[in-house]
Amino acid sequence: MPSLEEVPATRRWWARAAYVAALLAVAVPLVAAGFAGTIALVITGVGAVLVAVAAIYWFLISRGVLRWGALALAVLAPLVVVALYIQGSLLREVVIAIALLLVALVCARAALRERGEGKAMAEYPAPSWGHAFLVMNPRSGGGKVVKFELQRKAEELGAEVALLEGPGPVDVDALARQAVERGADLLGVAGGDGTQALVAGIAAEHNLPFLVISAGTRNHFALDLGLDREDPTGCLDALRDGVELHVDLGKINGRTFVNNASFGVYAEVVQSPAYRDDKAGTVLEMLPDLIRGDKGARLQAQADGVTVDGPQAVLVSNGPYGSNDLAGLGRRTRLDRGVLGAVAISAASTREAVGLLRRATKHGLIQRAAAEVVVDADVPEIPVGVDGEALLMSTPVRCSIEPRALRVLVPRNRPGVPPAQPSLDLVRLRELAWGRHPTAPSAPSAPGPAGE
Repeated sequence: MPSLEEVPATRRWWARAAYVAALLAVAVPLVAAGFAGTIALVITGVGAVLVAVAAIYWFLISRGVLRWGALALAVLAPLVVVALYIQGSLLREVVIAIALLLVALVCARAALRERGEGKAMAEYPAPSWGHAFLVMNPRSGGGKVVKFELQRKAEELGAEVALLEGPGPVDVDALARQAVERGADLLGVAGGDGTQALVAGIAAEHNLPFLVISAGTRNHFALDLGLDREDPTGCLDALRDGVELHVDLGKINGRTFVNNASFGVYAEVVQSPAYRDDKAGTVLEMLPDLIRGDKGARLQAQADGVTVDGPQAVLVSNGPYGSNDLAGLGRRTRLDRGVLGAVAISAASTREAVGLLRRATKHGLIQRAAAEVVVDADVPEIPVGVDGEALLMSTPVRCSIEPRALRVLVPRNRPGVPPAQPSLDLVRLRELAWGRHPTAPSAPSAPGPAGE
């Protein structure tokens, strides 16, 4: 994230315009109501805000019926206020206020949109290959391998395919290494990000091109490479008309990861059997524990000399996520920055944790771009979620980055990485509007290709 000196003046004015529009939205019905009516409207409005904030708080810290009842109350509170305003013959003013709020939202998104972050990664000529070896998981992604006939289509293009089937687990690492020993000069995976990471590490170790086929459930790695997650067949086009991208690889205690490694409450969530099929739902399930801080061992995280003692959750990513993404559920605009992204949540109070989750404060949030992150604990082993896989690792756990270590083969014609859509980050908006310096440093820009 750029400092205010580097932020164009237009973005600051967009942020200020958002505040002006929001203030006008509040002022219009108050002015129309007159003095006596204004007092009643203020009391009603303040009451609704208090009820909505309290309801959001209970939604975040509760589970079950109480959580969804609180959500219903948070939605109903502003609707009741609107109904009371209309009953007081302020329909026109309510419509104007809603229109002004929409204007405020448009201005805020214009201010928060980061310029130039989606610049495409450098492309290199695709290598020639003679023996492509592809690992395919028929169970991944709800059976995409079978649904899209990926095995047949890959074999028609001359690739050797190994299916991960059978009653027991298959040693993917051994399969890939044996293929390399037999002369494979290209490796690939149709499956989830965890399997992608295992084989990607072997491809990088032998300096072989790596093919990503988006046949998993979420395929965050494929999305960040600009691939089509809905049609994995298109990924096979790289075998006949492709280009190379040189992307970073994360390492955690010697193991490769392509997306992220999670600790604390994050990792506890990944241990849940429901996580693989419903990531968003399990994140909701994690919120009460995250806010109360009553899960797991006591952690200590160090990111390039910055120490965070006792965080409830730590997320280390292969390249930084957007500044508003605290759970690694979003995306990265580039995969060749040469740095890890690190997020540590260390809320000292429930109020602070709720403020973080509402994006109304940065107290208790540490975000860094780092070459190395070390996570230690007061126990010899801790649960870690590595690309969605639940593992136990010996402490201290060391995460590092291998810049541009992986040669990824992608189709020349592909959807590409979509531009980031900014979320309503009230802290950042306030910084832009009123000249307060951002507290979260950014990742350095990606280096150019060799020879530039």
